[in-house]
Amino acid sequence: MISISPKTKQFLFFIIKVLIVGGAFYFIYSQLANNDKLDWQKFLVLFQKNYSLGGIAFLLFLSVLNRFFEILKWQNLVLHLHKISLPEATKQVLGALTAGLFTPNGVGEYAGKALFFEKSKAKKIVFLNLICNGIQMILSVIFGIFGLLYFNANYNIITPKTILILFGICFLLCGILFVSKKINIKGYSIEKLIHKINEIPKSIHQKNIVLAICRYLVFSHQYYFLFLAFDVNLPYFTLMATIASVYFLASSLPTFQFLDFAVKGSVAVYFFGMLGVNEWIVVFISTLMWFLNVVLPVLIGSYYVMNFKILTPTLSKGEGDETK
Repeated sequence: MISISPKTKQFLFFIIKVLIVGGAFYFIYSQLANNDKLDWQKFLVLFQKNYSLGGIAFLLFLSVLNRFFEILKWQNLVLHLHKISLPEATKQVLGALTAGLFTPNGVGEYAGKALFFEKSKAKKIVFLNLICNGIQMILSVIFGIFGLLYFNANYNIITPKTILILFGICFLLCGILFVSKKINIKGYSIEKLIHKINEIPKSIHQKNIVLAICRYLVFSHQYYFLFLAFDVNLPYFTLMATIASVYFLASSLPTFQFLDFAVKGSVAVYFFGMLGVNEWIVVFISTLMWFLNVVLPVLIGSYYVMNFKILTPTLSKGEGDETK
């Protein structure tokens, strides 16, 4: 086996960190500079017309609040293993977000968070991150279904018969999952998963759900206020139902974090097009949401990635401590 000296390992690790951060900046620039659907001239005209320092500060505050609730969710879930500080939770969430920017559905985020802990805790950290993201997905599905039903009641996209068939399929799938919960595949089963979830105290689950709902309400209303800023005057429930539908359907599609705004933008163009909203406005708002809630946190997360040091078993008494 070829042995690598400590200095060589440090150099290789530094190169990996530079590639992650450099790649993040490159993809962000590429998506903003080379998107021909972004009409910057129209945007500047509208921006000058509706320019407000208070409005910009409010939207930035919602972005901070959105990510803050995510950080609190992670800090709360890790409490199942041990207590971590808010700065430590911030470092782990933003650093992992940056590391997962290029991976399908943010899979790299799971590995990114695990690196902040001892190797023996890796599976538990991945599981906790699955719960952290899973509750957000469940809320997107719940709100999204109600949003789609409300949207469909007003615009008749699909017939009532089709809706019944879809619900029938959903119930059938739920029934199959319930019946097969004891089926074991390579040591894993639904029953075992439920048991693992139940090992976490109810108080942690309850707080996780509350924080997830708060986060959902923040970013969905940020979307809503951006439409108001772009002079889109639609009834509140119609706009919120459409936003919920877009997030539900877009979240169901496999994608990369750096292409997230393109996927959401494509789905949003279809739905908001039915409401008579101009395509360029929808694309711009989707891009701004991506910039505010992904790009800005990634820029901060890049700092944590560059300053990250791998834990060594001999020096780490707590999973959240770094080597010096």
